[in-house]
Amino acid sequence: MAGSVELIKLSKSYDGKAAVKDIDISIMSGQYCCLLGPSGCGKSTTLRMIAGHEEPTGGDILLDNRNVTLLSPRERGTAMMFQNYALFPHMSSLDNVAYGLKVAGVDKPTRLQAAKEMLASVNMLDYLDKLPDQLSGGQQQRVALARALICKPEVVLLDEPLSALDPFLRIQMRKELKQLQQQLGLTFIHVTHSQEEAFALADLAVVIKDGIIEQSAHPREIFETPNSAFVANFIGGHNVLRLAEVKDEFSIRSDQIDILSLQDKPDSDSYMSIKAEIIDVEFQAQFYFVEAKLMSATDSGKEQTMMCYLPEASYIPELIFPKSEVQLCWKKEDVNVFVK
Repeated sequence: MAGSVELIKLSKSYDGKAAVKDIDISIMSGQYCCLLGPSGCGKSTTLRMIAGHEEPTGGDILLDNRNVTLLSPRERGTAMMFQNYALFPHMSSLDNVAYGLKVAGVDKPTRLQAAKEMLASVNMLDYLDKLPDQLSGGQQQRVALARALICKPEVVLLDEPLSALDPFLRIQMRKELKQLQQQLGLTFIHVTHSQEEAFALADLAVVIKDGIIEQSAHPREIFETPNSAFVANFIGGHNVLRLAEVKDEFSIRSDQIDILSLQDKPDSDSYMSIKAEIIDVEFQAQFYFVEAKLMSATDSGKEQTMMCYLPEASYIPELIFPKSEVQLCWKKEDVNVFVK
């Protein structure tokens, strides 16, 4: 299957300042890859270099083992869907989708028929005569996706395609994106700053910080074993700790912490525990969110807080309330020591 992507020591600098620093990524054909990171980390720059809209300062871009680093966007076999969709405001949905085939010299009857079929695949055939400003945000996105797919690219590039949608529609559209990607068997590379979005979509998630890859793996592996404090903090659901009695900085998942009274005696061979004061308790439907301040010393002497997700069955209102002093307890085997 075509559509593999390999980035080799890819870098980009602006006025001598590095935005992307010698990154290496290997994406298999048919994978859904998400480039994930905070604003300004270099993920969109990386996507634009793959598309051919930015010229790398160094390194190579290989598509199906073909070096495309110096090729124009049209010569690469990729299609890009922009964050603002970039639909032509004076063209109908049908003409917007057919435009790529028009540029390629395909005759009008053939390109319009292909555009109708592509609109049908994204459930937009009923809107083929509508102009962009007559469509909702979700409908515009479907048209933009159909336009990106019409020329049958091997790799589809998406720059934060869901960021402008409301939360409900965002969830609906990400399901449709994944279904369409699997149905077509194409390689998708999707830029996002949303951990939830990346974890829901990706076969391969690449976490980027300051132009450097912090971790690249399946989302489940990244969540279960983040390899640095940055990754653990960025993806959420982890407490990053540096305790005086522990040599290395580590993380413990918020859902792997029990809250006990000070009189309880957990097995010291199997468990770690630390005294804490409850700061806040929030009911969040499926669980209680508990924030607590550690009472033990840290190696830096600074105050540390921990976040705990407690299932409803584990919540004891007589014990867990603001100002209450408790023990936070977790299994030693659940401790994740950072490798970076």
